[in-house]
Amino acid sequence: MPTISVIIPAYNSERTIVDTIVSVQQQTFSDFEIIVINDGSTDGTLKLLDELKDSRLKVFSYENGGLSVARNRGISHAKGDFIAFLDADDLWTADKLELQLEALQKNPEAGVAYSWTYFMDEQTGNCHMDQPIFFQGKVLANLLTWNFIASGSNPLIRKQAIESVGEFEPSVSGAADWDYWLRLAAKWSFVVVTKPQIFYRQSSNSMSSKVEFMEDCQFKVLERAFQSGAPEIQILKNHSLAYVYRYSCRLCLTRITGDEGVEKASKKLGKAIQLYPKILLEKETQKLIIKLLLKKILVENISGYLLQIISKIRVTHVQKLNINE
Repeated sequence: MPTISVIIPAYNSERTIVDTIVSVQQQTFSDFEIIVINDGSTDGTLKLLDELKDSRLKVFSYENGGLSVARNRGISHAKGDFIAFLDADDLWTADKLELQLEALQKNPEAGVAYSWTYFMDEQTGNCHMDQPIFFQGKVLANLLTWNFIASGSNPLIRKQAIESVGEFEPSVSGAADWDYWLRLAAKWSFVVVTKPQIFYRQSSNSMSSKVEFMEDCQFKVLERAFQSGAPEIQILKNHSLAYVYRYSCRLCLTRITGDEGVEKASKKLGKAIQLYPKILLEKETQKLIIKLLLKKILVENISGYLLQIISKIRVTHVQKLNINE
């Protein structure tokens, strides 16, 4: 039996699926199985998978059911004591599984190990890492006000923990990851690997580009979480709702062009501040305000040019920090 089951849902993923699987094959820890759920692909995904020769690779094809259903199907096939999910357009560093497994073995009370994330721009290939995260142990309160796990490609989870919370919820597909991490955090401790190990590809075609749909799903997730949560977390509700509006603000700025994007983003951020004024003290809010001001004061092409320069400076700074480490 393999120690780890890696579950990769794939839908029309011919552009990235091979690189994603190679990043698993190159892991320094090799006792794993790769379960690819071909979720009704109509492109060349299945042909590429057939060409990969690896006894650890198992491909199961179904009619399209969506990401949550595909992950649940993967879980049903998994034989490992630990499970990792990997989206078909994301990548891992070579030591991802080794270090996360080591963290869980050193902390037997923990059900989930997570790492830091590189956010990768699909068009430019540039990567940046957000602020370092050190939340460990009981992290439910932290997770309610910030989905610091960032993507479904991040955590390594004990199968026992997965069995305790059940399947991914398809009815909140736009925020199913966050919903799942919250359910795990309500029952299990988390442990962090203080190193960026996930390359999370940000695409204009991704689920996160559907702003209103994402927002609606996130509100449903919070409603579920606070209904089932302990009394002591109820005080966090406004902060959690404000986090959702701020996230929507960022998506409006990056996914909707022109005045429409600026107007919608302004309204979302205004709602966030109204619900939880202290959110103004957070760095992410301050960065969004600067972007909004730039876009409002300057014409679109000039503000876009300046923001690109700022982003490049930030990426270079992060890369220098990583090299120095």
